[in-house]
Amino acid sequence: MIKRTSIIFSKQNDPYKNLALEEYLLLQVEEGECILYLWQNRQTVVIGRNQNCFKECKVEELEKDGGHLVRRLSGGGAVFHDLGNLNFTFLVRQEDYNLERQLDVILKAVQKLGIQAEKSGRNDITVDGQKFSGNAFYNTNGHCYHHGTLLLSVDMDNLSRYLNVSAEKLQSKGVASVKSRVANLTQFNPDITVALMCEKLVEAFGEVYQCNPKEICNSDINQEQINNLTQKFSSWDWKFGCPIEFNYEISKRFDWGDIELRLKINKGQVNEVTAFSDAMNPHFIAQIPDVMIGAVFSTEGLAKQIDKIPVIDEVTRKMADDIKKLLLEQSI
Repeated sequence: MIKRTSIIFSKQNDPYKNLALEEYLLLQVEEGECILYLWQNRQTVVIGRNQNCFKECKVEELEKDGGHLVRRLSGGGAVFHDLGNLNFTFLVRQEDYNLERQLDVILKAVQKLGIQAEKSGRNDITVDGQKFSGNAFYNTNGHCYHHGTLLLSVDMDNLSRYLNVSAEKLQSKGVASVKSRVANLTQFNPDITVALMCEKLVEAFGEVYQCNPKEICNSDINQEQINNLTQKFSSWDWKFGCPIEFNYEISKRFDWGDIELRLKINKGQVNEVTAFSDAMNPHFIAQIPDVMIGAVFSTEGLAKQIDKIPVIDEVTRKMADDIKKLLLEQSI
């Protein structure tokens, strides 16, 4: 049960430091506490934990223009951030995690600005069918967060310029381009600013949780831990991983997200695997390489390995069944 609410505003727009602070808060949140973290990144593409950065983003062009590529802890798809976007993160212990309540804060804040928004699909918030907020989720050792974007006045040309969105993914959404899927809130209320949005979020946060939020000060933050986490998020290994040669690729899009498997085969056995996905359950995807390495390179041999991954709910059961079916359909 939430007994205390806290709020913290990032004082800078460095994406690596912002993600470092997010993970730090995740590990520090106490029982009965809900933290709302508000932050902005400058010229950044943020990809999900298990995504292939080169497939999702025009990395060379982004970095040439002074932008940043960031890989977050949570699953989900790639998003573009600039200073016309405001990010939010709710951080709680697992027993206090309540997605509907957290989303109510966002919906109520937007409603205070005269905009009637609604939750749509697995992780979007929309107005008149146009998305202005994408959400993603992460859980580690009973510490959880739910974070998302709020498009206020994002440069839509740059959003389209730096993101690679597959035709299959766009078709599954029933639209023809990235631009047509998303909208800025200033289209519905031109008076909206980042400061005003923050003000309404704080008001809604207090109302939904019936508790006045207390601000967390920078002096309360362990800067040494922030520096260590910043180094992790900005490192080449974290952002790009270790590319491997592959000689077999399997990919398909499902209603829970896409899956791309790259396998390197030696003497009839799988000895290297990379799994990319924008699925909302990064832990399930992350286990695929572990169970596949050493498997016999055959449809049945690969499909059988998926059964070794624990399924914890109906979503992961569906993921396991779909991936097994996809593997069994291959002509190996």
